[in-house]
Amino acid sequence: MTDEEKMQAVAARGYGGPEVLELVTVRRPVPGPGQVRIRVEAATVNPVDLVTRSGALVEAGLMAARELTGMGWDAAGVIDGLGTGVTAFAPGQRVIGLRDLLDVSLGAYAGSLVLDATAVAPAPAGVCPAAAATLPLNALTALQALDLLGLAEGDTVLVTGAAGAVGGFAVELAARRGLRVIAQADAADKEFTRSIGAAWTLDRDTTDLAAEVRRLVPGGVDGALDTAGLGIRALASVRSAGAYASVVGGTAPPPLRGIRIQQHWIRADGAALAELAAMDLTLRVADVLPLEQAAQAHTRLAAGGIRGRLVLAPQQEK
Repeated sequence: MTDEEKMQAVAARGYGGPEVLELVTVRRPVPGPGQVRIRVEAATVNPVDLVTRSGALVEAGLMAARELTGMGWDAAGVIDGLGTGVTAFAPGQRVIGLRDLLDVSLGAYAGSLVLDATAVAPAPAGVCPAAAATLPLNALTALQALDLLGLAEGDTVLVTGAAGAVGGFAVELAARRGLRVIAQADAADKEFTRSIGAAWTLDRDTTDLAAEVRRLVPGGVDGALDTAGLGIRALASVRSAGAYASVVGGTAPPPLRGIRIQQHWIRADGAALAELAAMDLTLRVADVLPLEQAAQAHTRLAAGGIRGRLVLAPQQEK
């Protein structure tokens, strides 16, 4: 490989703890028909990355085992290559994008990332790459899960994990739809959840969540978006024949009392992502680290207590 063909990326060699993450030199990917190549300026570290690295997705049969597994789902950067047939984007354009394939050898923790053009959107105007990179996976997950609930303006919705990355977007988007939001989060996050649109807040450590919800909304909420994986505890807060959606795999409860149950799995959607990018949503970055500190970022995320997302910034060649 020539120097121009090389780039650095982080991949998991085998599966296990953060120590399996390795900085490798690989060939820069080439966009195929209908694809774009993004020179990555920022890539978000998400909980799904930790699950992927651990091997849990292999054990669950959601992806095949491989020697090197790519890390990172969403990124912000600059287009520097177009495949044939792509007319919606141009070289030099700042974009954000999401890869929704689990089983890959190269992810967003890299100097360059190739995505289908339909998974990419213009970056939000006036936003730094680190903040922009936090939008695709988390905001799309919140948007799509809310769509599954099918609630109408004026309805009530419980959002668990409301101060988390997905939960925060869910509260903000739900409020913008005219939903009345009960935000369940840490007591320290009460002011934040109120600031993004929550009508009521409940402490994460509430012993009887359903009782507290029903005290605020007699009969129960119309829907629950469970980003914290509470399962039956969140379901008990929903009225009969209401709706429930989980974004945490394996936590969806049975459809008791005629409640409609949805287990949401993210999908890339460039058109929806473009709409989200134009909404001026609250983007939270906890810290920005160089690509070679991916293992440290995984350790910090696993320890919990982080407000906002950790972001990796690949060092671009001069």
